Amino acid sequence: MAEVQAIKDDDTIRLIGHLLSIRCNPQMADVWHIGLNLALRISDLLSIRFEDIHDDRLIIRESKTGKLANIPLNTKAREHIAKVRERHPNHVYLFQSHRCQQLKHRAPQPISRRAVSMAFQQVGQELNIALGTHSMRKTRGYFLYQSTKDLGRVMKMLRHTSEGVTLRYIGITQDEVDKDFVSLEL
Repeated sequence: MAEVQAIKDDDTIRLIGHLLSIRCNPQMADVWHIGLNLALRISDLLSIRFEDIHDDRLIIRESKTGKLANIPLNTKAREHIAKVRERHPNHVYLFQSHRCQQLKHRAPQPISRRAVSMAFQQVGQELNIALGTHSMRKTRGYFLYQSTKDLGRVMKMLRHTSEGVTLRYIGITQDEVDKDFVSLEL
């Protein structure tokens, strides 16, 4: 499996959301837009229940680390979540599978990671970019780093324990670090 990258420009971010909506379905565009704003691992993102949203915060236990994530929702995340809730007022999950709705005797389930991965790969192939389920998280980390140059903040947001892991994760290469050293003169 090819390694996915952070999306590093706003136009491509918007284009991906648009293409997911028209090539796949609006739910995949919702995953993209909300995922960009929450920077969660895909397993945690897809497991969000509406009951996990308290006022303007998302409170969930991360499946990989077992840590409690208490994330304030920014305006865009709140707007997208409100639209999903308005379209599907009876859903349990933020990204609920519509297939399970057809089977009345089965408990609601979130959409699968595989379905999201396939939709993202389809759009990525169309745009000739390595797009996957980690792209949302990596993109958010990349943009936070570019706006603050504070690796500690990015590590905390992504809940990483190593600077090296965070730099590789968000796609900051040694060439970019070298350019920063050359361009910043004090």
